[in-house]
Amino acid sequence: MCLAIPGQIVEVLAGDFAIVDVLGVRRNINVALLETVGVRPGDWVLIHVGFAMTKMDEREARETLDLLESLGQTLTDELDALRASGDG
Repeated sequence: MCLAIPGQIVEVLAGDFAIVDVLGVRRNINVALLETVGVRPGDWVLIHVGFAMTKMDEREARETLDLLESLGQTLTDELDALRASGDG
């Protein structure tokens, strides 16, 4: 299963990249799809396969994370895949 998961921008890097935090896992993601709206530290984004797909508000992000955490092992597997796929 491949999920889109909320993450919070920690740092905007050079080029089209940013560091996000997803439940304590930090990783570089591509933010090029949000170039027209821009991102900054503190923003919440929905991440799918290493790309920030859209910005979201904190309430929606936290509700989504709560739902994902209720999935138990599915979330654990997704976070393990996130860790394995990058430098996070």
